[in-house]
Amino acid sequence: MKFGVFYELSVPRPWTRESERQVYLNALEQVRLADELGFHSVWAVEHHFLEEYSHCSAPELFLTACAMQTENIRVGHGIVVCVPQFNHPVRIAERAAVLDILSGGRLEFGTGRSATWTELGGFRADPDTTKKSWDEFVHAIPQMWMNERFGYEGEFFSMPTRAVLPKPYQDPHPPLWVAVSSPGTEFDAADRGMGALGVNFTTFKAQEERVQEYRRRIQQCEPAGAFVNDQIASANFLFCHDDSKTGVETGKRMIGTFQYLAGQLDMAKEAWPTKGYPSPGLLAATRRSAAAPTDPGEPPEGIAVGNPDQIIRELKKWEATGVDLVNFILNANEVIPQEQVLESLRLFGREVMPAFAD
Repeated sequence: MKFGVFYELSVPRPWTRESERQVYLNALEQVRLADELGFHSVWAVEHHFLEEYSHCSAPELFLTACAMQTENIRVGHGIVVCVPQFNHPVRIAERAAVLDILSGGRLEFGTGRSATWTELGGFRADPDTTKKSWDEFVHAIPQMWMNERFGYEGEFFSMPTRAVLPKPYQDPHPPLWVAVSSPGTEFDAADRGMGALGVNFTTFKAQEERVQEYRRRIQQCEPAGAFVNDQIASANFLFCHDDSKTGVETGKRMIGTFQYLAGQLDMAKEAWPTKGYPSPGLLAATRRSAAAPTDPGEPPEGIAVGNPDQIIRELKKWEATGVDLVNFILNANEVIPQEQVLESLRLFGREVMPAFAD
């Protein structure tokens, strides 16, 4: 099982030009360390208008900075929004190809369709059609990369035949993923030969059942791209400390802050009844308990906070479900001082990662 770091880039109020810049600089310092420690990947969201929760509206720029300051860690869109009101597919293909070139072929191409009404309404996108546009985009973009010239007539975009340039550095193209925040999306991923980029928290039993069905369905898939990316990722929190009590209490403070911020989001399903969004959205279980940013109770089972032995024990449970990659949120609204975040990463790399070495 591999490990990644995952960024929302949350900025606490009252933000200033300097505080927003510092959040980005802190994240880049963490990514440099994660690269040195042997983490597999760094992922960045694409969010718009989400005050405090996420100020990461241009992930391709943040990921380019990550790529230019590291050697081995893979850089992942987690995700780029495949909705025409947000992004034209040609521009997605062009920007992703440049990122793949600049990173030396380290791009993981995650896709999705946004989950909040704040964002969908802000761009005047129709929630009833986002899954259809996502499907059209993820089939068209690999063709832009693999063919010298590409033309298309579709429901959500059309273009005369043109050379979409440049082409990605990876041959034939970067691995394809889709964000899983609504039930059943992991099976949409399997049917298209794409990795399932989990951004929701669930029980071990439910995760194991999803993994088994994903593995079964992907054996019979029709890949959206040139090859099958048979991987499943799960989201988690990380705070590792030699002292169990300190690790748990600090981790709980981070989790509580994240829950509180997530609880303020206007999810698409709550604002716009539609079959296109069949659940309350991102992190539904944690949102229900997000009454305040403090005292969230005990960390849920499987969360990577505490001392190294505790974290190994919890992550082994995820490994047993068949998950390939665990992506960690390292901070929320900067509630953990930067040096503590870095020391948590160092201790995790020194004491926990060897227990999962292949």
